[in-house]
Order: sequence, then structure tokens, then C-alpha cells
Amino acid sequence: MKGLWKYISPFAPDQSGAAAVLYGLNGIVVICDAGGCAGNICGFDEPRWFSGKKSAVFSAGLRDMDAILGRDDRLVAKLCDAAATIDADFAAIVGTPVPSVIGTDYKALRHMAEKKLDIPVIAVETTGMKYYDTGIEKAYAALFPAFADTAQTPEADTVGVLGAVPLELMHPGDIEWISQTLVEEGWQQVLLFDEIDDYKNAGKARLNFVVSPAGLKAAKFLKETFGTPYECRYFGLDAAIYGDDNLFAGKSVLIIHQQVAANAMAEEAAEAGAAYVTTASWFMDVPELHCDGCIALKEEDDLRELADNDNFDLIVGDVYFRRALPHFHGQYLDFPHFAVSGRVGK
Repeated sequence: MKGLWKYISPFAPDQSGAAAVLYGLNGIVVICDAGGCAGNICGFDEPRWFSGKKSAVFSAGLRDMDAILGRDDRLVAKLCDAAATIDADFAAIVGTPVPSVIGTDYKALRHMAEKKLDIPVIAVETTGMKYYDTGIEKAYAALFPAFADTAQTPEADTVGVLGAVPLELMHPGDIEWISQTLVEEGWQQVLLFDEIDDYKNAGKARLNFVVSPAGLKAAKFLKETFGTPYECRYFGLDAAIYGDDNLFAGKSVLIIHQQVAANAMAEEAAEAGAAYVTTASWFMDVPELHCDGCIALKEEDDLRELADNDNFDLIVGDVYFRRALPHFHGQYLDFPHFAVSGRVGK
């Protein structure tokens, strides 16, 4: 039944993806909502709140009449009050369903705020009706044009990593592991774009790695602006495979994740002797990442029709998907996806 999800919990929405990119950049992040969306972001979709790294995130606290009448001046006044007490490099306004429904003019709102503030203001026009990866893409689209120093030139020992936010990874701590891995490979400076200076220095990267489809548009922007080549690469698959060389041999395999991660795992499975491999995802569907056996999922029932049977010997995906497949009798391998299950521990 279209729109009916009985087994799988809701995925992280687009405003959470935008907030994940903005986290820790020393900006004032205003979630344009009545309080609920900001609570979900801080309470469920952002594990770095428990790591000690600070980020200034506020709810606009929209009341019914504020939303109905579009009282943007009140939001700007609250933002100015926050800016008076916080030494921030910029301010960001992140959209939610309420401003989406009433047709908030983010461009006008941004200009109103910039007239009152001495710092740049960006707006991320998320709606709360798309998945987290759309929010990541939109946040990058706002940040790079605003802060990337076009006078920068590539440096041989510098690499960038796009899309490495907790929502896209198996485990939140993988961000630090990615940086460590690249340093061990010989890169002296790794731009994870989790600090505002990384955006300013984006032109220094000699190469950008794209961890998820949500980072592709940003990678293309940086290529057009600085000539920086990019490659899609997912990190940490050894942990997912658990070192079992015979896991895939001779089996029909279904892999469920975002496209970059699923494609990387599919390559591992094929090299390990899988009979055939199918990849599937509910998330961003990018044609250039399509491979043989790639399936775009829209509904929970799409997964059930595909895999709630014995069509596959092995399914690789977040363990939360397993509950939707009561008639699958094969082997199930957990391939965590934080935007799906919100699990912090390994």
C-alpha cells in the first residue's frame, strides 16, 4: 500500500542532513520551526552532541500566528539577539515543513538578516519532506559558493572528503577513521569539511573523495571552480565484511545502502565470487552511479516484493531492514546506516 510503512522506522529528513553538514562550523544554525524539528535533529539525528564538540543550534520557535502571518522580522530579531552573544563566522537558516507550507521567501529572509548582522547569512531551503541526503546536498550548495576562496590553488598533499557526515556512515566514529586512513596513505592535509576553514581552503585539494551521492554536486562545483578531480570512495568495508573470505562465494546477494556504499560493497562481493549482486536504495538515485542490477526503492512494499522470499542467499543492509522481511530465510549481514537506524555503537 502506497505510503504505508509498517516495519521500517522513518529515515532522517532533509533538515537533519543540512544540520549535519553545518554542525561544528562555528555558525549560528537556526532551524525554522516551532521546536519539534530542532528537537529531532539534536536528540536523534546528530550523535556528535555526545562527543563534546559544540555547535550553536537554535529553534526559531515559530508560533501559529507567526507562521500564518509570515512574521519574518521576529525571526531576524531573534537571530540578532543570538549573534550578539555568540562569536560566529556566519548564520544559517534551515527550512522545515512549516515555512515550506506557507511559502517562506528564504532569499528575502537572508537579505533581511544580513542587513542587521555583520556576518554572512546563508539559507538552506529544506522542506522536511525529502530524505537527509537532499539536505546534505543543499547545505553544500549554500556553503561552497559563499565561502570557497577562488584564489586558492591545488596543493599536492591535500585531499578533500565530501559526504562524510554521520548520517551517511556505518558508525559516527568513522569520520575520524577516514581522516586517519588518508593520512596513512600519505595525505598531509585532509579536508573533511567539518570546519569552516575547510570550505575556505577547498581549492587547495588536489583530489576530492565522494563518500555519498549527496556530495556529487559539490564535487562537480569544485571541479568547475578549481579543476579538482573527484572519485567516489566508501571507507570501512572490512568491518562490514567481518573478514569472512567465503561470505559471498557462489551466492546471490542483495546490498541495501546509499549508492556509493552499495556499489563499493557490490565490488567486494563480486571479487569474492558472488554468483550475482543486486543493489537497492531508497536514497538519492544518481544515474552516473548506476551499475548492473541497481534498483531504486520508493516504498516499504518495494523491498518486500524484492526480497521477502528466497530470491537471495544473502542480504547486506542495516539490521533494521530485516524486520520487514519475515519470509526471508537466507543469511542477513548487518551493514549499518546511521540515517536509517541511528545506532551509535558498533
